[in-house]
Amino acid sequence: MKHIILGTAGHVDHGKTALIKALTSVDTDRLKEEKERGITIELGFAPLVLAKGQKVGVVDVPGHEKFVKNMVAGAGGIDIVVLVIAADEGVMPQTREHLEICDLLGIRNGLVALTKTDMVDDEWTTLVTDDIRQFLEGTFLEEAPIVPLSSATGDGLEDFLGELQTIVDIVEERRDTGIFRLPVDRVFTMKGFGTVATGSLLGGKVRTGDTVEIVPSKIVAKVRGIQIHNESVEQAETGNRTAINLQGVDKATIQRGDVISNADALVPSTRFDIFLRHLPNARKNLKNRSLVRFHVATSELIARLILPGGGEIEPGAAVYGQVILESPTVALAGDRFVIRSYSPVTTIGGGEILDPLTVKYKKNREAQMEEMKILHHGTDRDRVAVILRRSGLAGITARQLQIRTGTSLKELNAIIDDMLSRKEALLLDKEKRTIVSAPAYQVVQEKIMEASAAYHERNPLREGIHKEELRNTIGTYIDPKLFNSALRSLDNAGKIRIERENVRLAAHQVNLADDLEELKEKIAGRYRTAGLSPPLTKDVIEEAGTQKKAARTVLSLLLNEGRLIKVSEDLYFDGTALAGLREDYRQFLLRTEKASPAGFRELTGLSRKFTIPLMEYFDKSKLTIRVGDHRILREGEKK
Repeated sequence: MKHIILGTAGHVDHGKTALIKALTSVDTDRLKEEKERGITIELGFAPLVLAKGQKVGVVDVPGHEKFVKNMVAGAGGIDIVVLVIAADEGVMPQTREHLEICDLLGIRNGLVALTKTDMVDDEWTTLVTDDIRQFLEGTFLEEAPIVPLSSATGDGLEDFLGELQTIVDIVEERRDTGIFRLPVDRVFTMKGFGTVATGSLLGGKVRTGDTVEIVPSKIVAKVRGIQIHNESVEQAETGNRTAINLQGVDKATIQRGDVISNADALVPSTRFDIFLRHLPNARKNLKNRSLVRFHVATSELIARLILPGGGEIEPGAAVYGQVILESPTVALAGDRFVIRSYSPVTTIGGGEILDPLTVKYKKNREAQMEEMKILHHGTDRDRVAVILRRSGLAGITARQLQIRTGTSLKELNAIIDDMLSRKEALLLDKEKRTIVSAPAYQVVQEKIMEASAAYHERNPLREGIHKEELRNTIGTYIDPKLFNSALRSLDNAGKIRIERENVRLAAHQVNLADDLEELKEKIAGRYRTAGLSPPLTKDVIEEAGTQKKAARTVLSLLLNEGRLIKVSEDLYFDGTALAGLREDYRQFLLRTEKASPAGFRELTGLSRKFTIPLMEYFDKSKLTIRVGDHRILREGEKK
């Protein structure tokens, strides 16, 4: 059965709360001040059971102009609106404003309740009905039924419920992205239970026992219990009016506007790309960097509008732009918002969030405007392509794509698989489904080639650049997985060569001058002759006299070629001699099962100066394992 939320809208004292009470027997005005003043101040909630057994969650909103921000907080999650208009007054200021807000929030289903018909005659009711029909022309309620009724006498209530049932039968459930989101519209403490937060569940599911996060503060809590329509349940789903009993969190740490979600599912942001409509009846132009009140879901935040070209827009205009929030909040692409002027406070526009994790405008604003058009009107695949391109070298996970496109994970995975098969993207992390665009991947490869070429030009006598130095050169912000994947691809393509921890261009060769070639062979011969009793590296460099710098280069070349092996910072060994010792040591351990430093000295005839570094080297090179004061062979070396 579909999960539907019904919300009221309309001018103060037009009978919204009375209608809900007549339909549900629930008085949604619960506050003492509401009782005393006779008006709704805060949001009220009630369950409504229709003739077919369909349970509908009802949100009753205040109609007074001072409490429009509360109305917006309640309207954000509704699927069907009941525009309440009193027959004795007709269309009033908040009737217009509430209808505009519902339109800006993307509500497309509803009906009109013409209340208080017991206070006027039939002729007047007909005149008001005609006036309302004219008022609704061009709006999403243009074809909606207008039902005359009286909450006091009960006249018309059955007709109203019949029309509502018809709408409920045809209305589509809201699209579920799969990300659990419950924007908090009310929080209170219940004796014996603790903190309770309520809201309209906009996506995903939540179960008793789940660990959740309150964002943007990122406070972690556990779901102790769940209620829907005042009944305890194990699970709540998209479209449910939901109350969650939270364990491990104090009431004072949660407020209206916070969002309860799964841990790390949502990312707080202070900058959104938006599609903005400036209402036709707004009193003046909307200027760039205007200070406004930004309403999204149940939150109200102070923000500045960034308009294209830094100009201004007239009433009735629609543009792509950005909003910069004074404090962070969370949203998904496709979420609707309302803006109200900072002072005096009136509703002046609203629209749709296109990218909730965008960045500051770049120099090429035209390209960014084109991207926003695609994010607004494009297919799911089109939007994924734009966000992937925007993610650049950092790449993006499937979860982040959910946030920035408003697409379900199932649909995203199908799109990602298709992009991978077409080689439009590269998979970096299978578990997180992290991908990077093919052009960005190519940029990384180009950076590697350029940095390697520059290194060879600066250091013509060195075989190559160390991997980590290369990554630092092209940018540590580049994911190591992306970097290593690009290296392997270039190596497989024969463009570079990876030699242990060094990287060089495939075409790069070290061509030593005759004197350096002679020095190289001299140093190599020195180590070869010394065998297992080599000179200290610093002594070899000192002996080179005026060729000290060249000697360091030669030593690096010999290490890269494998002719020398680095055992410690100041001890290099001839590669052939060390390989022979390794096999002798292995055979010794096969016979004796373990070796002490004394046993190693007996085997090699070397002094402690060489014995300890060599034993530690064989530990590091995975031949032996140290156990107390002895070494034993690793299992793989016992064959």
